Amino acid sequence: MATKPIIGVLALQGDFSEHIAALQKLKISCIEVRNISDIKKTVGLIMPGGESTTIGKLLRSTGLDTWLKTKIKKGYAVYGTCAGAILLARLGLIDITVKRNAYGRQLDSFDEPIQVKTRLIASLQKPLHGMFIRAPKITRVGKTVEVLATHEGEPVLVQQGNILAGTFHPELTDDLVVHRYFATLAK
Repeated sequence: MATKPIIGVLALQGDFSEHIAALQKLKISCIEVRNISDIKKTVGLIMPGGESTTIGKLLRSTGLDTWLKTKIKKGYAVYGTCAGAILLARLGLIDITVKRNAYGRQLDSFDEPIQVKTRLIASLQKPLHGMFIRAPKITRVGKTVEVLATHEGEPVLVQQGNILAGTFHPELTDDLVVHRYFATLAK
C-alpha cells in the first residue's frame, strides 16, 4: 500500500503550528521538520514566519540550508511565508529581493484583501485576505518569477518553478487556497 505524500513544516522557530493546522484542515499529511532525518520524509516544505535571522542560523546549524539548495534544484517544493520568503531570497533559492519589516512594526500589522492573479483564481470561493504582520516587501522580481497576488500593486505572492514566496500569513486566516495550491506543487 502506497503512503500519502507528506509536507513538512519547518519547526525551528516561528508560527509553524498554524501551518500544521491549515494542512490538517485540508487533510494533507504533514510533519514538523527539525532536522535532515525529518525532511527526508517529505515531498515539500513550508518555511513559516518568525525571526529570519534566528531561523537562518538554525538552518545552517542543522545542515538544512545545504540540503534545501541541493533538493530544490531537483524539484523539491518549498513555500516561504514572511520570514520564510526572506530566507528563500537570502539563500538564492528564488530570484527576488525582499526588504524586511517594510510595512512597519507589529502595531502596523493589517489584514486586507489582496488581488489574485492566474493559477489561484480557480480555487477562490471569496476574496483572499492577506494578514501582514511586520511583513517584508518584495522589491524586485526576476524575469522567471511569476507574480500570483498583489496588494496595492506590490507583489505579495510569487512563484518560480517549484518555489512559492509570500509576504503575508494565510495560515492565520480561514482561507486555505494558498496551502491547497502549494500541495499541488509538492509531489
